[in-house]
Amino acid sequence: MTTPAPLPFRQTSSMAIISLVFGLLGWSLLPLVGSIVAIVTGHLARGEIRRAPERYEGDGLAVAGLVLGYAAIGLALLALLIAVLFFGGLFAMIAATS
Repeated sequence: MTTPAPLPFRQTSSMAIISLVFGLLGWSLLPLVGSIVAIVTGHLARGEIRRAPERYEGDGLAVAGLVLGYAAIGLALLALLIAVLFFGGLFAMIAATS
């Protein structure tokens, strides 16, 4: 009777963990820098996991970091757009009445 081959040990990608951590930091302590690091390391982690799926896991962590990073940057850009439109309209209204 033969014994089944042991399952290979897969380690969690360090880049995926970094992506998730900086994605969370992008929402709290490091708004812009944390989000950019989360996006870059998230894409690097997904590539690393795709190239060696028998060695690395953690695709969900990388995706979570990417989502957090992109969402933080998207909301920051939306807030900037709203601020520019609000104050631009306010200054236009002041200029029109004076």
